[in-house]
Amino acid sequence: MQLYAGLAFYGLGIALQVASGLGNDPWDVLHQGLSRRFGLSIGVWIIITGAVVMLAWIPLRQRPGIGTISNVILIGAFADLFLWLLPTPDALAARWAYLITAVLVGGFATGCYIGAGLGPGPRDGLMTGLAARGHSIRVVRTAIELTVLGTGWLLGGTVGVGTLLYAVAIGPLTHVLLPALTVKPPAAAPEPEPVRV
Repeated sequence: MQLYAGLAFYGLGIALQVASGLGNDPWDVLHQGLSRRFGLSIGVWIIITGAVVMLAWIPLRQRPGIGTISNVILIGAFADLFLWLLPTPDALAARWAYLITAVLVGGFATGCYIGAGLGPGPRDGLMTGLAARGHSIRVVRTAIELTVLGTGWLLGGTVGVGTLLYAVAIGPLTHVLLPALTVKPPAAAPEPEPVRV
């Protein structure tokens, strides 16, 4: 339940940030750019991109879990659903409220779906798979995010203050929320005491 709640909240966070018009996170700059350039919805591009990224797992010998497959399919579906349901804000104050809520919801959602322990998202798995080949996780993450951001911006995705806010805030939020939301395996039952006759 935590996994699927997290994926739903992640889709809500994406929709809020896109609807704010103040700048998307790097991957959604790409998804929006692809949508604007080639058609199809942002959610459909989230699904397509997730599936393509998973193909890159093959040479990295990463193993997907049920959480990985669910991530690929459901985040895009939830993003499209919430983009359809949410009113588009006009006032700047409302747009900022959308953006701040999006970042907070994104941090909570990340803690939920990663903390469920049922497999990383395709983009997270790509990062950890490359890092496992002897590269710094910081360098790998930065290189991936900058490549995705630059490509999305060239395709027409929205880059702005929201992009910067997300980049600065999501790490600390996840750092705080992930330990609190990580599912602990149940403790093993103690061995029964031997019966003395």
